[in-house]
Amino acid sequence: MKKTFSILALLSVLILGLVGCGQSGNSDKVIKIGATPKPHSEILEQVKEQLDSDGYTLEIVEYTDYVQPNVALDSGDLDANFFQHQPYLDQYNAENETDLISAAIIHYEPFGIYPGKTSSIDALEDGAQIAVPNDATNEARALLLLQDQGLITLTEDAGLDATINNIVENPKNIDILEIEAAQLTRSLQDVDMAVINGNYAIDAGLNVARDALAVEDKDSTAAETFGNIIAVKNGNESSEKIQALVNALQSEAVREFIETTYEGAVIPKF
Repeated sequence: MKKTFSILALLSVLILGLVGCGQSGNSDKVIKIGATPKPHSEILEQVKEQLDSDGYTLEIVEYTDYVQPNVALDSGDLDANFFQHQPYLDQYNAENETDLISAAIIHYEPFGIYPGKTSSIDALEDGAQIAVPNDATNEARALLLLQDQGLITLTEDAGLDATINNIVENPKNIDILEIEAAQLTRSLQDVDMAVINGNYAIDAGLNVARDALAVEDKDSTAAETFGNIIAVKNGNESSEKIQALVNALQSEAVREFIETTYEGAVIPKF
């Protein structure tokens, strides 16, 4: 009886060990990535079949804000995320003492100035309200676009660190409202204009080429600086699963999908 029990116990241990190994092996073949819905999740959907043929299962977790995807990546709940540009990631790392890095640049989403209660830049009245993103890197980008349109002038050294405190000339006394990026499209009906991030504009059915009053130039410094990246924890960028993900995303099939689907609102950077 004791011998039978010992054999059964041994078999149980062996089975559990095999199951554990199987689970570990399977997890190595799953790529869990966080992304905002548009265009990031849509782009990721295009590479599921390719990754499947490479032996990987792509699991997409959608987020509607710019904070939680990095929290989840740093904690190890995600293998990667896809929603942000390098300056935003740099800012996040500095503020949170994290060590997240870029594994690859995939695309660029031009910022646009979209009409709300006022239909053209020339029609803006004294004291008009313009909403901009309230996170540091995207606010600077929005202010630089407003400066390009002659609406404000910033201090010469402001650059990508610009805030409303760097405004030295504001001839129309524009009232600049700092609003969470995800809420900008909802604010359009209440303000004269808004400078909106590309992904949130797309999500709201806006097209930068068709609907925006002014747009960042595709060959501008912004286009080189604000490319959207695949972010990972430092040390994981060369792993087989991340390299498989990057190779699938930087394919001609994905390039064609981006150019056909987004009509200039998303621009491949590979």
